[in-house]
Amino acid sequence: HIGNLRTYIFEDILKRVLFYNGFKVKHIVNITDVGHLTSDADVGEDKLIKAIKREGLPLTKESMLKIADKYTEEFKIDLKRLNIIFPDVWCKATKHIPEMIELIKRIEQNGYTYKTNVGLIFDTSKFKDYTKLGRLKLGELRPGARGKEDPERKNPSDFALWITNQPTHIMQWNSPWGKGFPGWHIECSAMSMKYLGEQFDIHCGGVDHIPVHHTNEIAQSEGATQKKWVNYWLHGEFLVLEKEKMAKSAGDFIPLKVLIDKGYNPLVYRYFCFTAHYRSPLTFTWEAMDSAENSFDSFKNRIIEIKEIFFSRPYKDNYKEQFTSAINDNLNMPVVMSVVWNLIKDKELGNKEKYDLLLDFDKVLGFNIKDFKRAEVSEDIKKLLEEREKARKLKDFKKADEIRK
Repeated sequence: HIGNLRTYIFEDILKRVLFYNGFKVKHIVNITDVGHLTSDADVGEDKLIKAIKREGLPLTKESMLKIADKYTEEFKIDLKRLNIIFPDVWCKATKHIPEMIELIKRIEQNGYTYKTNVGLIFDTSKFKDYTKLGRLKLGELRPGARGKEDPERKNPSDFALWITNQPTHIMQWNSPWGKGFPGWHIECSAMSMKYLGEQFDIHCGGVDHIPVHHTNEIAQSEGATQKKWVNYWLHGEFLVLEKEKMAKSAGDFIPLKVLIDKGYNPLVYRYFCFTAHYRSPLTFTWEAMDSAENSFDSFKNRIIEIKEIFFSRPYKDNYKEQFTSAINDNLNMPVVMSVVWNLIKDKELGNKEKYDLLLDFDKVLGFNIKDFKRAEVSEDIKKLLEEREKARKLKDFKKADEIRK
């Protein structure tokens, strides 16, 4: 959904900024196709099983893999629509079970584990500075169902590395601890180490990953290697609806396709995400999307005009310095867009100089401005577009969708 995609847009900007500054980047993204439980608490129904039931498919391993592949491809299509650069490696969890088992063995050998009826558990009390990432107290780490579901656990924050004794679970593998499946957290550690090494520079995610998932990733990774795992952690804030984060589990999520079906160019959503810093919550409303669409259309049309009326008139400007300063100030995209608009509106600088700078800045912005061109529209189409715009302003989305079709 577009809440998750906001995080991927922020990560894309980070990657582009690193490229812009001359860094080499190796980027990996995990695909969780193992079939995990619905919460951080190692309880609840398997997420892939929920999807299978929703799709009306038989409860088989083949169905699970089919569903995982389907949603993976839909996810990749959304990334393409948003001009998000693909990672160097897509890591499927089901293809890395041996790596997970080997990593768990190392954690066990270092004395961080114990067994319960649920499976092999990580003992968080044995890991120094377990709460260091979020500077949290153990009582704030959502113990809830963990202690209730597994009374053998020593600490509410302890988590499963390998889950056993669930004979009805569809995806299972043999392991030294019995037939079962990995806990959610271990896949990220195992796959990142395979492709990036036991220590790497940057790990990203959403702010909701800080208290449990990323905290547990650090514990198990450093528990295995006995050294620092990641140098920098970057977390994106939520996209919010009516002061609540957008979440699939709450039933209030909006897929990118809904925006497209309502007539929005996907790049309008990319532009919309640039209106707030990635570390600030961003409130989504249809009015805000309309405003972003108007701004993006103006942005696009002004650049087309610059390309059409091409002349050179250089003068000593500092737009490049302003742009670089803003992107390197923790990816400050609202300031970046302010710099870009000041450049576009500059009455002294020639259009050739403007366009050269815009092409350079687009390496970070990711709008593919070189492809901006006027669409040839018939009078009939113009009338339909005007009717659709009027319907959308009146919030008559049904009529707007009908006109679009």
